[in-house]
Amino acid sequence: MVTHPAGDGRLLTPAFLLLTVSELAYFTALGVFIPVVPLYAGEELGADAGRVGLVVGAFSISALLLRPLAGRAADRLDLRRLMQVGGALFALVAAAHLVVDDYGALLGLRVLLGAAEAVYFVGGITLLAALAPAERVGEALSYNSLGLYLGIAVGPAVGEQLLRVGGYPAAWTGAAALGGLATALASSLPRRVVLAGPAEDGSDLAAPLAVGRLLAPGAAFVCGLVGAAGFLAFVAIYARELGLGGAGGVLAAYGAVVVASRLALARIADRWSAELVAAWSLLLAATGLAVMAGAPSGGWLYPGAVLLGLGVSLLTPAAYRVVLDRVPASRGGSAAAAFSIMVDIGLGLGPLLLGGLAGPAGLGGAFAAAAVVVAVGAGLMLLTRARSGRLRTA
Repeated sequence: MVTHPAGDGRLLTPAFLLLTVSELAYFTALGVFIPVVPLYAGEELGADAGRVGLVVGAFSISALLLRPLAGRAADRLDLRRLMQVGGALFALVAAAHLVVDDYGALLGLRVLLGAAEAVYFVGGITLLAALAPAERVGEALSYNSLGLYLGIAVGPAVGEQLLRVGGYPAAWTGAAALGGLATALASSLPRRVVLAGPAEDGSDLAAPLAVGRLLAPGAAFVCGLVGAAGFLAFVAIYARELGLGGAGGVLAAYGAVVVASRLALARIADRWSAELVAAWSLLLAATGLAVMAGAPSGGWLYPGAVLLGLGVSLLTPAAYRVVLDRVPASRGGSAAAAFSIMVDIGLGLGPLLLGGLAGPAGLGGAFAAAAVVVAVGAGLMLLTRARSGRLRTA
Protein backbone atom coordinates (compact mmCIF):
# COMPACT_ATOMS: atom_id res chain seq x y z
CA MET A 1 0.00 0.00 0.00
CA VAL A 2 1.12 3.55 -0.51
CA THR A 3 2.28 5.37 2.55
CA HIS A 4 -0.05 7.83 4.25
CA PRO A 5 1.36 11.33 4.61
CA ALA A 6 -0.27 12.72 7.68
CA GLY A 7 -0.80 9.84 10.06
CA ASP A 8 -2.94 12.08 12.26
CA GLY A 9 -6.40 11.00 11.12
CA ARG A 10 -6.98 14.11 8.99
CA LEU A 11 -8.86 13.63 5.70
CA LEU A 12 -9.40 17.09 4.21
CA THR A 13 -5.71 17.78 3.66
CA PRO A 14 -4.38 20.00 0.83
CA ALA A 15 -3.36 16.87 -1.08
CA PHE A 16 -6.85 15.35 -0.82
CA LEU A 17 -8.48 18.57 -2.01
CA LEU A 18 -5.98 18.92 -4.85
CA LEU A 19 -6.72 15.36 -5.99
CA THR A 20 -10.46 16.04 -5.95
CA VAL A 21 -10.14 19.26 -7.98
CA SER A 22 -7.87 17.50 -10.48
CA GLU A 23 -10.51 14.82 -10.94
CA LEU A 24 -13.25 17.43 -11.29
CA ALA A 25 -11.31 19.03 -14.17
CA TYR A 26 -10.65 15.63 -15.74
CA PHE A 27 -14.24 14.36 -15.58
CA THR A 28 -15.55 17.69 -16.85
CA ALA A 29 -13.24 17.25 -19.84
CA LEU A 30 -14.56 13.72 -20.26
CA GLY A 31 -18.12 15.05 -20.12
CA VAL A 32 -17.41 17.49 -22.95
CA PHE A 33 -17.04 14.53 -25.32
CA ILE A 34 -20.42 12.97 -24.41
CA PRO A 35 -22.62 15.13 -26.69
CA VAL A 36 -19.91 16.29 -29.12
CA VAL A 37 -18.45 12.99 -30.39
CA PRO A 38 -21.75 11.48 -31.63
CA LEU A 39 -22.62 14.74 -33.40
CA TYR A 40 -19.19 14.99 -35.01
CA ALA A 41 -19.19 11.37 -36.17
CA GLY A 42 -22.69 11.62 -37.62
CA GLU A 43 -22.85 15.16 -38.97
CA GLU A 44 -19.28 15.85 -40.01
CA LEU A 45 -17.98 12.38 -40.91
CA GLY A 46 -21.25 10.90 -42.22
CA ALA A 47 -21.26 7.83 -39.94
CA ASP A 48 -24.51 5.88 -39.66
CA ALA A 49 -26.06 5.00 -36.28
CA GLY A 50 -24.12 1.75 -35.97
CA ARG A 51 -20.75 3.38 -36.59
CA VAL A 52 -21.63 6.24 -34.25
CA GLY A 53 -22.33 3.66 -31.54
CA LEU A 54 -19.02 1.93 -32.26
CA VAL A 55 -16.97 5.10 -32.03
CA VAL A 56 -18.68 6.09 -28.78
CA GLY A 57 -18.32 2.61 -27.26
CA ALA A 58 -14.67 2.15 -28.31
CA PHE A 59 -13.65 4.42 -25.43
CA SER A 60 -15.33 2.22 -22.81
CA ILE A 61 -14.07 -1.02 -24.35
CA SER A 62 -10.41 0.00 -24.36
CA ALA A 63 -10.70 1.50 -20.86
CA LEU A 64 -12.23 -1.74 -19.56
CA LEU A 65 -9.59 -3.96 -21.17
CA LEU A 66 -6.68 -1.87 -19.91
CA ARG A 67 -7.81 -1.38 -16.31
CA PRO A 68 -6.13 -4.60 -15.04
CA LEU A 69 -2.80 -3.46 -16.52
CA ALA A 70 -3.29 -0.02 -14.99
CA GLY A 71 -3.99 -1.69 -11.65
CA ARG A 72 -0.76 -3.69 -11.79
CA ALA A 73 1.12 -0.50 -12.64
CA ALA A 74 -0.51 1.25 -9.66
CA ASP A 75 0.78 -1.52 -7.38
CA ARG A 76 4.36 -0.77 -8.43
CA LEU A 77 4.72 2.83 -9.61
CA ASP A 78 4.49 6.35 -8.26
CA LEU A 79 0.75 7.11 -8.36
CA ARG A 80 1.26 10.79 -9.02
CA ARG A 81 3.28 9.88 -12.11
CA LEU A 82 0.57 7.49 -13.22
CA MET A 83 -2.04 10.26 -13.06
CA GLN A 84 0.31 12.59 -14.94
CA VAL A 85 0.73 10.06 -17.74
CA GLY A 86 -3.01 9.44 -18.01
CA GLY A 87 -3.90 13.12 -17.87
CA ALA A 88 -1.24 14.17 -20.36
CA LEU A 89 -2.27 11.43 -22.80
CA PHE A 90 -5.89 12.55 -22.47
CA ALA A 91 -4.98 16.19 -23.20
CA LEU A 92 -2.83 15.27 -26.21
CA VAL A 93 -5.48 12.99 -27.70
CA ALA A 94 -8.19 15.60 -27.12
CA ALA A 95 -6.06 18.16 -28.97
CA ALA A 96 -5.46 15.65 -31.79
CA HIS A 97 -9.19 15.80 -32.58
CA LEU A 98 -8.45 19.18 -34.16
CA VAL A 99 -6.80 17.46 -37.14
CA VAL A 100 -9.15 14.46 -37.49
CA ASP A 101 -11.08 14.36 -40.77
CA ASP A 102 -11.99 10.69 -41.21
CA TYR A 103 -13.84 8.03 -39.23
CA GLY A 104 -10.91 5.61 -38.79
CA ALA A 105 -8.75 8.27 -37.19
CA LEU A 106 -11.57 9.27 -34.82
CA LEU A 107 -12.03 5.63 -33.83
CA GLY A 108 -8.31 5.34 -33.07
CA LEU A 109 -8.40 8.45 -30.91
CA ARG A 110 -11.33 7.05 -28.94
CA VAL A 111 -9.30 3.91 -28.20
CA LEU A 112 -6.41 6.06 -26.96
CA LEU A 113 -8.78 8.12 -24.80
CA GLY A 114 -9.92 4.88 -23.19
CA ALA A 115 -6.30 4.03 -22.41
CA ALA A 116 -5.83 7.46 -20.82
CA GLU A 117 -8.99 6.95 -18.76
CA ALA A 118 -7.80 3.57 -17.46
CA VAL A 119 -4.46 4.98 -16.30
CA TYR A 120 -5.71 8.26 -14.82
CA PHE A 121 -8.76 6.87 -13.03
CA VAL A 122 -7.06 3.83 -11.51
CA GLY A 123 -4.12 5.98 -10.39
CA GLY A 124 -6.50 8.50 -8.84
CA ILE A 125 -8.70 6.09 -6.94
CA THR A 126 -5.65 4.21 -5.63
CA LEU A 127 -4.06 7.46 -4.47
CA LEU A 128 -7.35 8.43 -2.83
CA ALA A 129 -7.24 5.32 -0.64
CA ALA A 130 -3.61 6.10 0.20
CA LEU A 131 -4.25 9.71 1.18
CA ALA A 132 -7.22 8.83 3.39
CA PRO A 133 -6.72 7.50 6.91
CA ALA A 134 -7.52 3.78 6.94
CA GLU A 135 -10.58 4.34 9.13
CA ARG A 136 -12.02 7.02 6.79
CA VAL A 137 -11.76 5.46 3.32
CA GLY A 138 -15.54 5.33 2.83
CA GLU A 139 -15.87 8.98 3.80
CA ALA A 140 -13.04 9.88 1.43
CA LEU A 141 -14.74 8.23 -1.53
CA SER A 142 -18.06 9.87 -0.63
CA TYR A 143 -16.52 13.33 -0.87
CA ASN A 144 -14.14 12.62 -3.73
CA SER A 145 -16.77 11.04 -5.98
CA LEU A 146 -18.63 14.33 -6.11
CA GLY A 147 -15.93 15.50 -8.52
CA LEU A 148 -16.88 12.65 -10.86
CA TYR A 149 -20.62 13.30 -10.55
CA LEU A 150 -20.30 17.05 -11.03
CA GLY A 151 -17.83 16.70 -13.89
CA ILE A 152 -19.99 14.25 -15.84
CA ALA A 153 -23.07 16.40 -15.13
CA VAL A 154 -21.50 19.74 -16.09
CA GLY A 155 -19.21 18.54 -18.88
CA PRO A 156 -21.93 17.89 -21.50
CA ALA A 157 -23.37 21.37 -20.97
CA VAL A 158 -19.88 22.84 -21.34
CA GLY A 159 -19.40 20.85 -24.54
CA GLU A 160 -22.67 22.04 -26.05
CA GLN A 161 -21.89 25.66 -25.14
CA LEU A 162 -18.43 25.45 -26.71
CA LEU A 163 -20.00 23.90 -29.80
CA ARG A 164 -22.43 26.80 -30.10
CA VAL A 165 -19.74 29.43 -29.59
CA GLY A 166 -16.85 28.08 -31.65
CA GLY A 167 -17.88 24.83 -33.28
CA TYR A 168 -16.01 21.55 -32.95
CA PRO A 169 -12.54 23.17 -32.70
CA ALA A 170 -13.66 25.03 -29.57
CA ALA A 171 -15.01 21.83 -28.03
CA TRP A 172 -11.80 19.87 -28.71
CA THR A 173 -9.66 22.74 -27.42
CA GLY A 174 -11.76 23.11 -24.28
CA ALA A 175 -11.51 19.40 -23.50
CA ALA A 176 -7.74 19.48 -24.07
CA ALA A 177 -7.37 22.52 -21.80
CA LEU A 178 -9.33 20.85 -19.00
CA GLY A 179 -7.26 17.69 -19.41
CA GLY A 180 -4.11 19.79 -19.19
CA LEU A 181 -5.42 21.46 -16.03
CA ALA A 182 -6.12 18.06 -14.48
CA THR A 183 -2.56 16.98 -15.32
CA ALA A 184 -1.02 20.14 -13.89
CA LEU A 185 -2.96 19.73 -10.65
CA ALA A 186 -1.94 16.08 -10.42
CA SER A 187 1.68 17.13 -10.91
CA SER A 188 1.42 19.20 -7.72
CA LEU A 189 0.37 16.21 -5.62
CA PRO A 190 2.90 14.83 -3.15
CA ARG A 191 4.97 11.95 -4.44
CA ARG A 192 3.80 8.55 -3.24
CA VAL A 193 5.98 5.44 -3.28
CA VAL A 194 4.36 2.01 -3.56
CA LEU A 195 5.67 -0.32 -0.89
CA ALA A 196 5.96 -4.07 -1.20
CA GLY A 197 3.82 -4.69 1.86
CA PRO A 198 4.33 -7.75 4.05
CA ALA A 199 6.91 -9.36 1.76
CA GLU A 200 9.98 -7.14 1.67
CA ASP A 201 11.14 -8.57 -1.64
CA GLY A 202 7.84 -7.67 -3.25
CA SER A 203 7.02 -11.32 -4.08
CA ASP A 204 3.40 -10.79 -3.07
CA LEU A 205 3.08 -8.32 -5.94
CA ALA A 206 3.80 -11.11 -8.41
CA ALA A 207 1.07 -13.34 -6.98
CA PRO A 208 -2.33 -13.24 -8.69
CA LEU A 209 -5.08 -11.28 -6.99
CA ALA A 210 -7.48 -13.55 -5.06
CA VAL A 211 -10.37 -12.82 -7.41
CA GLY A 212 -12.60 -15.36 -5.68
CA ARG A 213 -12.77 -13.17 -2.59
CA LEU A 214 -14.19 -10.36 -4.70
CA LEU A 215 -16.77 -12.31 -6.72
CA ALA A 216 -19.76 -12.13 -4.35
CA PRO A 217 -19.34 -8.50 -3.20
CA GLY A 218 -18.38 -7.47 -6.73
CA ALA A 219 -21.48 -9.11 -8.20
CA ALA A 220 -23.59 -7.41 -5.51
CA PHE A 221 -22.15 -4.02 -6.41
CA VAL A 222 -22.74 -4.66 -10.12
CA CYS A 223 -26.38 -5.54 -9.36
CA GLY A 224 -26.84 -2.17 -7.67
CA LEU A 225 -25.29 -0.28 -10.56
CA VAL A 226 -27.46 -2.18 -13.05
CA GLY A 227 -30.53 -0.76 -11.34
CA ALA A 228 -29.18 2.79 -11.16
CA ALA A 229 -27.97 2.83 -14.77
CA GLY A 230 -31.22 1.37 -16.05
CA PHE A 231 -33.17 4.04 -14.19
CA LEU A 232 -31.05 6.84 -15.66
CA ALA A 233 -31.37 5.44 -19.17
CA PHE A 234 -35.17 4.97 -19.24
CA VAL A 235 -36.75 7.23 -16.63
CA ALA A 236 -37.34 10.01 -19.19
CA ILE A 237 -39.41 7.68 -21.38
CA TYR A 238 -41.15 6.11 -18.39
CA ALA A 239 -42.09 9.52 -16.97
CA ARG A 240 -43.87 10.42 -20.20
CA GLU A 241 -45.70 7.10 -20.22
CA LEU A 242 -46.98 7.91 -16.72
CA GLY A 243 -48.22 11.35 -17.71
CA LEU A 244 -45.35 13.63 -16.69
CA GLY A 245 -44.10 16.21 -19.17
CA GLY A 246 -40.56 14.97 -18.61
CA ALA A 247 -38.21 13.49 -16.05
CA GLY A 248 -36.31 16.68 -15.19
CA GLY A 249 -37.83 17.00 -11.73
CA VAL A 250 -37.39 13.29 -10.98
CA LEU A 251 -33.74 13.38 -12.03
CA ALA A 252 -33.17 16.56 -10.02
CA ALA A 253 -34.61 14.89 -6.92
CA TYR A 254 -32.44 11.83 -7.50
CA GLY A 255 -29.29 13.92 -7.99
CA ALA A 256 -29.99 16.14 -4.98
CA VAL A 257 -30.41 13.10 -2.72
CA VAL A 258 -27.18 11.53 -4.00
CA VAL A 259 -25.15 14.69 -3.39
CA ALA A 260 -26.73 15.50 -0.02
CA SER A 261 -26.34 11.93 1.22
CA ARG A 262 -22.71 11.74 0.10
CA LEU A 263 -22.03 14.83 2.23
CA ALA A 264 -24.26 14.15 5.24
CA LEU A 265 -23.80 10.37 5.52
CA ALA A 266 -20.20 10.10 4.39
CA ARG A 267 -18.91 8.24 7.44
CA ILE A 268 -21.51 5.48 7.70
CA ALA A 269 -19.44 2.90 5.79
CA ASP A 270 -16.48 3.58 8.10
CA ARG A 271 -18.41 3.43 11.38
CA TRP A 272 -20.53 0.36 10.65
CA SER A 273 -19.89 -2.91 8.84
CA ALA A 274 -19.28 -1.99 5.20
CA GLU A 275 -20.99 -5.20 4.04
CA LEU A 276 -24.07 -4.38 6.13
CA VAL A 277 -24.21 -0.78 4.88
CA ALA A 278 -23.93 -2.02 1.28
CA ALA A 279 -26.69 -4.60 1.83
CA TRP A 280 -29.07 -2.02 3.31
CA SER A 281 -28.27 0.44 0.54
CA LEU A 282 -29.13 -2.23 -2.04
CA LEU A 283 -32.43 -2.92 -0.28
CA LEU A 284 -33.24 0.80 -0.33
CA ALA A 285 -32.42 0.96 -4.04
CA ALA A 286 -34.52 -2.15 -4.77
CA THR A 287 -37.45 -0.64 -2.87
CA GLY A 288 -37.16 2.59 -4.86
CA LEU A 289 -37.18 0.69 -8.16
CA ALA A 290 -40.16 -1.39 -6.99
CA VAL A 291 -42.09 1.77 -6.11
CA MET A 292 -41.43 3.14 -9.59
CA ALA A 293 -42.29 -0.19 -11.23
CA GLY A 294 -45.76 -0.18 -9.64
CA ALA A 295 -46.34 3.56 -10.00
CA PRO A 296 -49.99 4.30 -10.91
CA SER A 297 -49.04 7.85 -11.90
CA GLY A 298 -45.97 9.96 -12.59
CA GLY A 299 -45.92 11.45 -9.10
CA TRP A 300 -44.87 8.08 -7.66
CA LEU A 301 -41.58 8.34 -9.50
CA TYR A 302 -40.41 10.98 -7.00
CA PRO A 303 -40.39 8.86 -3.81
CA GLY A 304 -38.97 5.97 -5.82
CA ALA A 305 -36.13 8.15 -7.11
CA VAL A 306 -35.43 9.46 -3.60
CA LEU A 307 -35.12 5.92 -2.20
CA LEU A 308 -32.96 4.84 -5.16
CA GLY A 309 -30.73 7.91 -4.78
CA LEU A 310 -30.25 7.26 -1.08
CA GLY A 311 -29.30 3.66 -1.76
CA VAL A 312 -26.89 4.51 -4.56
CA SER A 313 -25.19 7.24 -2.54
CA LEU A 314 -24.37 4.80 0.27
CA LEU A 315 -23.54 1.83 -1.95
CA THR A 316 -20.42 3.03 -3.76
CA PRO A 317 -18.25 4.00 -0.75
CA ALA A 318 -19.38 0.93 1.17
CA ALA A 319 -18.62 -1.40 -1.74
CA TYR A 320 -15.17 0.15 -2.24
CA ARG A 321 -14.40 -0.36 1.42
CA VAL A 322 -15.48 -4.01 1.14
CA VAL A 323 -13.16 -4.52 -1.84
CA LEU A 324 -10.18 -2.88 -0.10
CA ASP A 325 -10.74 -4.92 3.05
CA ARG A 326 -10.54 -8.17 1.06
CA VAL A 327 -7.20 -7.65 -0.73
CA PRO A 328 -3.62 -7.36 0.56
CA ALA A 329 -2.44 -3.84 1.37
CA SER A 330 0.20 -4.05 -1.35
CA ARG A 331 -2.44 -4.68 -4.04
CA GLY A 332 -4.37 -1.43 -3.68
CA GLY A 333 -3.92 -0.61 -7.38
CA SER A 334 -5.29 -3.97 -8.49
CA ALA A 335 -8.22 -3.53 -6.09
CA ALA A 336 -8.95 -0.10 -7.58
CA ALA A 337 -8.81 -1.58 -11.08
CA ALA A 338 -11.20 -4.37 -10.10
CA PHE A 339 -13.57 -1.84 -8.57
CA SER A 340 -13.55 0.34 -11.68
CA ILE A 341 -14.20 -2.73 -13.86
CA MET A 342 -17.26 -3.46 -11.72
CA VAL A 343 -18.44 0.10 -12.36
CA ASP A 344 -17.99 -0.33 -16.12
CA ILE A 345 -19.89 -3.63 -16.17
CA GLY A 346 -22.77 -2.38 -14.05
CA LEU A 347 -23.25 0.86 -15.96
CA GLY A 348 -23.10 -1.02 -19.26
CA LEU A 349 -25.47 -3.85 -18.31
CA GLY A 350 -28.21 -1.66 -16.82
CA PRO A 351 -29.46 -0.07 -20.05
CA LEU A 352 -29.08 -3.38 -21.91
CA LEU A 353 -31.17 -5.25 -19.34
CA LEU A 354 -33.99 -2.73 -19.12
CA GLY A 355 -33.96 -2.14 -22.85
CA GLY A 356 -34.25 -5.86 -23.53
CA LEU A 357 -37.16 -6.26 -21.11
CA ALA A 358 -39.03 -3.08 -22.00
CA GLY A 359 -40.38 -4.58 -25.24
CA PRO A 360 -42.05 -7.72 -23.89
CA ALA A 361 -42.76 -6.51 -20.34
CA GLY A 362 -43.11 -2.75 -20.70
CA LEU A 363 -41.06 -0.26 -18.72
CA GLY A 364 -42.98 -1.04 -15.54
CA GLY A 365 -42.00 -4.69 -15.89
CA ALA A 366 -38.42 -3.71 -16.72
CA PHE A 367 -38.16 -1.58 -13.56
CA ALA A 368 -39.63 -4.49 -11.55
CA ALA A 369 -36.97 -6.83 -12.97
CA ALA A 370 -34.29 -4.29 -12.06
CA ALA A 371 -35.65 -4.21 -8.49
CA VAL A 372 -35.28 -8.00 -8.32
CA VAL A 373 -31.70 -7.83 -9.61
CA VAL A 374 -30.77 -5.23 -6.98
CA ALA A 375 -32.47 -7.28 -4.24
CA VAL A 376 -30.38 -10.28 -5.31
CA GLY A 377 -27.34 -8.03 -4.87
CA ALA A 378 -28.41 -7.34 -1.29
CA GLY A 379 -28.58 -11.09 -0.66
CA LEU A 380 -25.09 -11.56 -2.10
CA MET A 381 -23.71 -8.83 0.14
CA LEU A 382 -25.31 -10.39 3.22
CA LEU A 383 -23.80 -13.72 2.18
CA THR A 384 -20.41 -11.97 1.93
CA ARG A 385 -20.85 -10.63 5.45
CA ALA A 386 -21.81 -14.06 6.80
CA ARG A 387 -18.80 -15.72 5.17
CA SER A 388 -16.48 -12.99 6.44
CA GLY A 389 -17.78 -13.58 9.95
CA ARG A 390 -17.11 -17.31 9.70
CA LEU A 391 -13.58 -16.65 8.45
CA ARG A 392 -12.86 -14.27 11.34
CA THR A 393 -14.09 -16.78 13.94
CA ALA A 394 -12.47 -19.84 12.36
